[in-house]
Amino acid sequence: MDFALATIWYERQRFLPAIFAVAFSAILIVVQGGLVVGLLSMMSVPVDMATSDVWVGSPGVKSVDLGQKIPERWIARVASQPEVVRAEPQIISFSMWRPIDRNAPPSSPAVCLIVGSKLDGESLGAVAQLRDNPELMVKLMEPNTIVVDESELGRLGIRGIGDQGEIAGRLVRIVGLVHGYKSLGGPYIFCSLETGRVLARERVGDCTYILAKCRSPEDAHIVKQRLKKYDQMSAFDSEEFSFRSRKHWLTTTKAGIAIAFTAMLGLLVGAVVTSQTLYAAMAASQREFSTLRAMGIPAWRLRATVIAKSFWVGLFGLVVAAPVSFIMAEIATAIGIKVTLHPYVVVGAAAITMAMALLAGLAALRSVQGVDPAHNIR
Repeated sequence: MDFALATIWYERQRFLPAIFAVAFSAILIVVQGGLVVGLLSMMSVPVDMATSDVWVGSPGVKSVDLGQKIPERWIARVASQPEVVRAEPQIISFSMWRPIDRNAPPSSPAVCLIVGSKLDGESLGAVAQLRDNPELMVKLMEPNTIVVDESELGRLGIRGIGDQGEIAGRLVRIVGLVHGYKSLGGPYIFCSLETGRVLARERVGDCTYILAKCRSPEDAHIVKQRLKKYDQMSAFDSEEFSFRSRKHWLTTTKAGIAIAFTAMLGLLVGAVVTSQTLYAAMAASQREFSTLRAMGIPAWRLRATVIAKSFWVGLFGLVVAAPVSFIMAEIATAIGIKVTLHPYVVVGAAAITMAMALLAGLAALRSVQGVDPAHNIR
């Protein structure tokens, strides 16, 4: 191992391209993986940003945005569970948005996603920036008032607070803006439960989900399993429902499949670049390998040296890639592209990169197979 490290340092001009190739591959995998996680996390915002431990919805619901109406009276069934301390309804439904601008011609409607919640400090469905802003919640208690993410103003065709729009034939007014709730599909429209019911055209007594808060998060699994005995409802803990929503978008929609394909393409490109560059660096060392064979060094030691060099090249590549990846993620976030460097993404990218470097080293073993000790005197 020390010999391999010393060789890399002595021949650094030869191995630097391989190290940079590994770094490029790692950056590509991290950024692509973070982009996939970031984009898909937009589809589970109502779950991830709520404080509910259990979500109860229609049978077989695939994603949080695809819930069907259920009777609000089911709250009694959920609240009767010994582990539940609070239960409340939630409205989440697609609708059509049209901006109202008296100085512009009428525009075509666009899809939006209504998120109607109870509005108080202990609300289970209101997103964090609403729960932490009592003044904004008071404004939302007025009929037909809504809050949107600041980054969605362009998509909604409005300029900011005070502007108006039309949803399901109802005139609505923007009373506040939030940050960090951008959607991959239709923009999120946050409002009170009562306004949400009107905009989603739900009857009084119906809702989309029933949310429950347990005495401890560990109780969510118990409550979920107990509620599953009722065939007319589905129950999930928040982590499961969030993952289910993201998985649905990744595996069943064209957008999700395209994102996954792009990530796999980036992985393939990184693997090819790494293997070819590392192979070239090893192949260029044939003269040195033949000298070692002439000195009586066994072939297995040469193979071990190649693998050790691959390990160090992979490790140095990761060291170079780490700060660059975080800088690129910050730049992407600053320009409105959500790249989430989840620990699983970072660790997974490091493991894949090291595996690719070692596999490239195994492929490079061909460069020392049958090395002729007389190579240097030809």
